[in-house]
Amino acid sequence: MAGPGAPGVPGTPAPGAPGAAAVTPARPPAPREFTAIATLQDIHFDFDKYDIRPGDAKTLDENARWMKANPNHLILIEGHCDERGTNEYNLALGERRAKATMNYLVAQGVQATRVTLISYGEERPLCAEKNEACWAKNRRAHFLVKAR
Repeated sequence: MAGPGAPGVPGTPAPGAPGAAAVTPARPPAPREFTAIATLQDIHFDFDKYDIRPGDAKTLDENARWMKANPNHLILIEGHCDERGTNEYNLALGERRAKATMNYLVAQGVQATRVTLISYGEERPLCAEKNEACWAKNRRAHFLVKAR
């Protein structure tokens, strides 16, 4: 007769019992495992908004075509903001921007299971000047990929 652990394996501790191996849940790929490619273009957002602008919808349509033609790649969408607002607010806004972007791509036929989202809020600006032209560059969704 087997012990109190795994069936047929004497002396193996039961899950959750002292001495049992911890179960590590699956985790999404780390952002550092992804790389940018020139084919996938960033989109930009109006101040304090996360809706997809008409001109950016065309960019997302092109991005979606590439994503559907390359199903062996996972996609990371980064949400970014300009420096105005609190860090907490901008992290939440960046998340909403990344989600809106993903929702658009999924509506175009990209599998949601291939997409990971992250918000950097105001932490990773492209431009550091304090003017509207610069802030507009920072309000973006950025795309990276990783082969499966």
